[in-house]
Amino acid sequence: MDILDQLNIKSLKEGNRLEAKLAKGGIPGSLWETYSSFANTEGGLILLGVKENKNHTFSIEGLENPEQLEKTFWDCVNNKKNVNINILSNSNVEIKEIEGKYIMAIDVPRAERIYRPVFKGQDMFTGTYRRNGEGDYLCSRDEVAAIFRDAGQITQDNKILTEVSLDALCKETIAHYRQRFVLCHNGHIWNSLSDTDFLKKIGAAKINREDGKVYPTAAGLLMFGYEPEILYEYPLYFLDYQEHFDETTRWSDRIVSSSGEWSGNIFDFFFKVFNKLTEDIKKPFALDGITRIDDTHTHKAIREILLNTLANADYYGRCGVVIRKYKDRFTFENPGTFRISLKEAIDGGMSDPRNATILKMFSMIDIGERAGSGIPGVFSVWNKEFGATPKYTQRVSPDRITTELKISDLGLKTKEEKNKKYTIGNDENGINMVGEPSFDQTGLQNCPETTHKLPRDYLKITQRTQQDCPEKAAKLPRESSKIAQRLPMNCPEITYELPREVPKIAQRTYKAIVENPYATIAKLSETLGISPRTVKNHIALLRDKFIKRIGSDTKGHWEIIEQSNK
Repeated sequence: MDILDQLNIKSLKEGNRLEAKLAKGGIPGSLWETYSSFANTEGGLILLGVKENKNHTFSIEGLENPEQLEKTFWDCVNNKKNVNINILSNSNVEIKEIEGKYIMAIDVPRAERIYRPVFKGQDMFTGTYRRNGEGDYLCSRDEVAAIFRDAGQITQDNKILTEVSLDALCKETIAHYRQRFVLCHNGHIWNSLSDTDFLKKIGAAKINREDGKVYPTAAGLLMFGYEPEILYEYPLYFLDYQEHFDETTRWSDRIVSSSGEWSGNIFDFFFKVFNKLTEDIKKPFALDGITRIDDTHTHKAIREILLNTLANADYYGRCGVVIRKYKDRFTFENPGTFRISLKEAIDGGMSDPRNATILKMFSMIDIGERAGSGIPGVFSVWNKEFGATPKYTQRVSPDRITTELKISDLGLKTKEEKNKKYTIGNDENGINMVGEPSFDQTGLQNCPETTHKLPRDYLKITQRTQQDCPEKAAKLPRESSKIAQRLPMNCPEITYELPREVPKIAQRTYKAIVENPYATIAKLSETLGISPRTVKNHIALLRDKFIKRIGSDTKGHWEIIEQSNK
């Protein structure tokens, strides 16, 4: 055991991964509690023949008969009356002579997930221990149940929920997901399937062999379900996003799954929160060919952490998912602990998500890494962009993972950049653009038409500025945006090309938003002659892929995603 050659025992102090026991009368009974706690947490080193002093330092007392003690230990650890499983090999136990005295070192590794819980005696609910800052503690029944759930080969979200019908799933969310799937997989054979058959293909629904009926899976309910229906299976389910910018109030903005104003599922939560988190992140002007690149490495890192938080959460656990945005940092919290060691998660190369089906469904629409490279990538990006290292904290009772991303002004928009969407000039080297060009506020002196293209050339809009189309120049809300509204009466015909799968009402809605990006739901309802609910349903198809909301629902406006300039 090389570790003993590197340690100065007298200089050590007992901690979360180190325990000292005198063992004068043989194997102490408390050793099995420590064995259980180390195996169920992050592993640790047990030293026998070592005394802990009052100041928590160690002194070597030695063992009288170390060889016999070692034999007794192996007999006990292989006896299921003492512990349920032996996770040690010969290399984990060593007798070492130090200053003429013998000690025995037992290096207890973190047990693989499928072998947990490791418990003392024959009852997991009375013999399962874990380690916290104060030493070994007996796990509650809820904690033992959580450890046992994670031990399965099949992840939690794969099970069929036979007491929940497909009516528990939000049709608008399913439509939103399918729209994104079409954009990522144009021409895919699944695009022509019914919703039920499509849900079966992606793992959101399954056929129950006993009655032959189709039911949602746990992943399907969490991804697409209505919040009240999710609570039926997950009573402690709760999603919470908070912005803390004003010290005089508890929060400046908040999104919660229990509000009743939206579906409350994790798919819709992901996009609502991602847009909030990234709205202040700089987007340097860059083109891939003629397509505007809005997806920076920082955006990808935030998306990866947000996805990991949702895909690794134990939705049976307490306290729910909580995302907080501060002036100088983001924090992401989820119930549950890592199913692999914290070091393995940070090093990368290994992926063991608690909700693998959810992660798969996100990956089908090109969101998230599935090769275990996500977290190392976040570390690299955050160090480069913000000069900071992401901080992961894992605690127990209740089980919880917290990720903290510190931010600096280096990667954030300045106040001027937030208020002024563009500055465009033409110098001797060509176009000199600063800030972020946005829909309705872009123009080039040497190229009067600016063309905005949606992904894969599905939509082409020729935009005119006030200079190009002066007659009946409209002054939009917020006088900083003085351009001509593109109406049939004052600008050339604008053509739209959307995929066949996009409903006609969604296309009409999009056209209305292009013509008036400050239009409210009520105004769109009046313009289109349809109900506000129908407007919301079709905006859900377009939102976050074709359009995005800037600001609040009452005072904000719409912008086109993935702009490009010719």
